[in-house]
Amino acid sequence: MQHKLTSFARDNGLLITPQTAEKLLGYARRVLEKKAQLNLTGANTLEEIVYRHLGDGIIGASKIAQLASKSGQENFTVVDAGAGAGFIGLTIAAVLPTAQVILVESLTKRCVFLNWIILQEKFTNVLVKNVRLGQQFLNPADYVTERAMGQLPDILPICLSIVKPGGVFVAYQGQTPQTEGLDPSKYGADWEGIFPYQLVQDKLPKHLVLCRKRV
Repeated sequence: MQHKLTSFARDNGLLITPQTAEKLLGYARRVLEKKAQLNLTGANTLEEIVYRHLGDGIIGASKIAQLASKSGQENFTVVDAGAGAGFIGLTIAAVLPTAQVILVESLTKRCVFLNWIILQEKFTNVLVKNVRLGQQFLNPADYVTERAMGQLPDILPICLSIVKPGGVFVAYQGQTPQTEGLDPSKYGADWEGIFPYQLVQDKLPKHLVLCRKRV
């Protein structure tokens, strides 16, 4: 499985070491161990966690790496909004070690789990914020990611509120992105693009929707 993980990352423009892959697998095993107790995921196997959830994280990390490289950013901040079990944010932190990742999660028990994972797997570039997005001030970030928080029209203004001017909001969408009739200019932003992708075990395409905040 380590080889498949590194191969998937390489196919999407990321070179990760066997040590990084093993770190991600260790994290996935701990999710499987605690999933029922904390209602972390509906996935029932290690393979499903890796290919579905960590796969999404690798896709997001790849896109952020491309954007950062294009902007000449060596160090940057990423907020994972509604982090849940940390699939997106912790994967990004593992494969992009120069990123400072903030996991924003409103459920205290999940924040306890995330902090436990950070200690167990020795993440050094991750912070956990036990807050509800939109109800407490957060420092703006270069990139904000979101997966499964809600409908895009509802979460777009909330997530854009914590994106730095010139920064990018990265929203995970399914087969049909929820962008029709949605005008980000009302929130001082513009669409950056809609990018289709496919995971290892999925037949249907998924999408990343990118929205850049105006300077």
